[in-house]
Parts: sequence; structure tokens; C-alpha cells
Amino acid sequence: MRISAKGRYALAATISMAEHYQAGEYITVISIAEKLGISKIYLEQVFSLLKRGGIVTSTKGSQGGYQLARMPREITLLDVLSATELTLFEPTEETVSKKAPEIEAAMRLVAFDKLQTALKKAMGSVTLNDLVTEAQKHKTGNSYMYYI
Repeated sequence: MRISAKGRYALAATISMAEHYQAGEYITVISIAEKLGISKIYLEQVFSLLKRGGIVTSTKGSQGGYQLARMPREITLLDVLSATELTLFEPTEETVSKKAPEIEAAMRLVAFDKLQTALKKAMGSVTLNDLVTEAQKHKTGNSYMYYI
């Protein structure tokens, strides 16, 4: 599976926002861009898609910025990528439908449809909260030192 930079940046940005969700503050695109090392201009495009997809809300003004629209445990990987990856679940193009429609049907029903269903199920089971928990395990300074 190939996820575009837009999808990867959207996921990284929403995980970063989820880490600070309890504070209830709006977070600026500039602060996220600086923290993650992403272009502010590119991240603004990503946030436009996230807002349209109902993942984030925004407010203008001196205290403005973005905030997750729901709690991190209610936003899934599928939600974030569906908002930003416009071609993620496009139907598979037909391959041999004119000459071998039975093979085409078999590929679609037994392979492609099952893969898509499994992928959606897996992505729908991973929340931003799960990703924050995993990210916390990998933070510098959280590693254990073993002496023998």
C-alpha cells in the first residue's frame, strides 16, 4: 500500500494534536509545522482537507488554530486517511473484462474486494489514541537501560 505525503503528514499532524488534546487549546499550523519539520504551506493544504473531512475544527484570531473535532479515541486511521487520500479506496480498474469476464469477476470478488474490506477493517480499528500510546513508547528518554 502506498500512502502519499499528504496522508502521512495528515496522520503525523493529527497524532501530534492528539498528544495535546487534553489541554483543549487550539494549535497553530506553524507550531505543528515546526515541531514536525513540515512545510507550513503544504500543511495548510493538508488541514484544509482534514477540516473538510470533519477531523479538525478551526477558529480565527489571536488564539486561533486547529483542534481535533472529536476525542482521539474516536478518530481512526481510516478517518484521517479517507479525508486526505482521495484515491485510497477507488475501485480497481478492470483488467480482462472483455475477453475473460469470469476471471475479472473472480479477481474482484475473491481478491480485490476482500483486500479492501480487510484493509478498511484494520484501519478502522486503529485510533489516534492508539498511535499516541505507541509514540510515547518511542520517545527519547523513555528507553530502559539494562546492565548485566
